[in-house]
Amino acid sequence: MRALFVDANDTLAAVTEKLLQGDKLPVGINRNPAITSDDLPRLMDGVEIMIVDHTAVPTAVAAQCGALKHIVFLGTGARSYMNPDQLAERGIAVHTIKGYGDTAVAECAIALMWASAKSFGEMDRGMREGNWLRRDALQLTGKTLGLIGFGGIAAEAARMAAGCGMKVIAWNRTPKTHPGVEFVSLQKLLAESHVISLHLLLNDETKGFLSRERIAQMRPGNILINTARGAVVDEDAMLDALRSGHIAHAGLDVFTVEPLPAGHPLTKLPNVTLSAHSAFRTPEASDNLVGAALDHCRRIIANGR
Repeated sequence: MRALFVDANDTLAAVTEKLLQGDKLPVGINRNPAITSDDLPRLMDGVEIMIVDHTAVPTAVAAQCGALKHIVFLGTGARSYMNPDQLAERGIAVHTIKGYGDTAVAECAIALMWASAKSFGEMDRGMREGNWLRRDALQLTGKTLGLIGFGGIAAEAARMAAGCGMKVIAWNRTPKTHPGVEFVSLQKLLAESHVISLHLLLNDETKGFLSRERIAQMRPGNILINTARGAVVDEDAMLDALRSGHIAHAGLDVFTVEPLPAGHPLTKLPNVTLSAHSAFRTPEASDNLVGAALDHCRRIIANGR
């Protein structure tokens, strides 16, 4: 059996080559992150395992990859790029990778929180244009951070926020406990949090989870942070809340459509800090991510199917 990393950027290609040194694992690297779905049947001709970073894999396209039996997706959000259930019906297993960048993504969430609270992005833009743009800031010490969804990333964010002197509360779809974190109802979290950070996987149940109704229940003047997936938020409702000031500021690393289109309404609002879905992009996280993908390939090849 053979594997191919179909859409490796320069960074991930270099990490893959480094981790494969001295290893006879049959993994090829296609150094072209700009491929499209239509390129996949040609690239995957005779190859059983696809490693994919960001390219959509429609079921109809996967069906044209005759030898394909396994897709190793670099991350947890495979459903944003493919339909694992449909693929499973065709005998193609989808493997995801969890926990590889918990610290990196949590650091990004906390950084976006601070940047949002201090309006750094707006002041930076203004000063570059020659304006002495001063903004009042929110002091975060003593404020409440509400975490919606509580896995490894949220646990890391809770640790960091506690170190900043914040009170941390959380809501999770299944009961959990964690030192220093008070688990509350979703309604209580929305009403009491000065900062809300989203940590939900995207699936049919969580799409549009932060709805217009739930946004209306949020504490007026709150800060919203999203490093999860753009589609877990009703984007139109969020835009309206940002315009009205009900959401004072949003720090966003993920979007409903990526890359974010030029001229998108979010780019026109001063009270939004934008990051290009890069929360996980640290050397440590990349090593963990690619290493886990190669471990998947080893297990698949060892099993022979």
